[in-house]
Amino acid sequence: MKFLTALFLTTMLLALGGCVNEWRNGASQDRAKPAPATEAPRPAQQEARAPAAGNTAEVSPGYTDAQKQGSQSAATKPVSLQKADEVQSQSQATDRKIIRNGNLIIEMDEPQDGLRKITSIAESLGGFVVTSEFKQNDSRAVGKPTQVVTIIVRVPSHQFNAALEGIRPLGQVIQEKSEGQDVTEEYIDLEARIRTKKALEAQFMEIMKRASRVTEALEVQSQIADVRGEIESLEGRRRFLENRAALSTINITLQTSTPIVTATTSGFWHDVKQAFGDGVDAGASILGGLIRFFIVMIPVTLFILLPLFFIGRFLFRRIRQATRKQPPIIEPHTQL
Repeated sequence: MKFLTALFLTTMLLALGGCVNEWRNGASQDRAKPAPATEAPRPAQQEARAPAAGNTAEVSPGYTDAQKQGSQSAATKPVSLQKADEVQSQSQATDRKIIRNGNLIIEMDEPQDGLRKITSIAESLGGFVVTSEFKQNDSRAVGKPTQVVTIIVRVPSHQFNAALEGIRPLGQVIQEKSEGQDVTEEYIDLEARIRTKKALEAQFMEIMKRASRVTEALEVQSQIADVRGEIESLEGRRRFLENRAALSTINITLQTSTPIVTATTSGFWHDVKQAFGDGVDAGASILGGLIRFFIVMIPVTLFILLPLFFIGRFLFRRIRQATRKQPPIIEPHTQL
């Protein structure tokens, strides 16, 4: 218990000491920044004093105060501009992380040819084909099989629009969808959490070096392992977001166009033909039902009805024989 209390207090003191050091370093940097700006107006002051030395009249105190105020304002202006430039550079350094996805359904005559063209487009833009699937469906109504090709392409995010512009002219676009997800906030939060966990890991490493017992070292080591696992999980999520934001995903479906078949449904001979076809279908269905009925009844007859018939017949004969063997009953006659 004492060791855990000491460990907790040591961690808090180290964290407090780190915060104080960072504050001191920031304060020292802020104090050091205006120094070159205040030294800049010195030549102007010397030039102002030089003509004053040549004249016999003395400079009034009011002039010196105004000159000091002017020099101070001249010194503060470059500092504010420098800070503005630093803030602008920091905002530009933080790139936005946007995950872009696109879906396209295109009709064309030769989907396999479109697959080759899309592959060349993706490779020319610095991307690649993740998966490609070819499927052919037999369509008896149309008489020509339909082909469907599904492709998943990944290209650099800055080439997302160029890839779409190169894929659209391959055929007739039936459906198109584009979406984007901004994960900048999550990415910045991950970076902050990773820095905090690494600082905590470094503090535990220092505590482990000072441990004098094996049990204390094992306890600190378990804490370090937990922190390291959290760091690896956060870094994995960060790498995932970086990958998804750097490479955009496009899902493409290429399919052959389905021709529209029109048929006339009017006329006497058409009705006769349709009625004859319906009669043939009805007869075939009845015949098929009878055939299925007889096929189903064969095992039922052999294994259920036939044994029941023989058992019933056997019992009937036994009962009949038993009735025949019984002697006739003679009733006595009564004399009057």
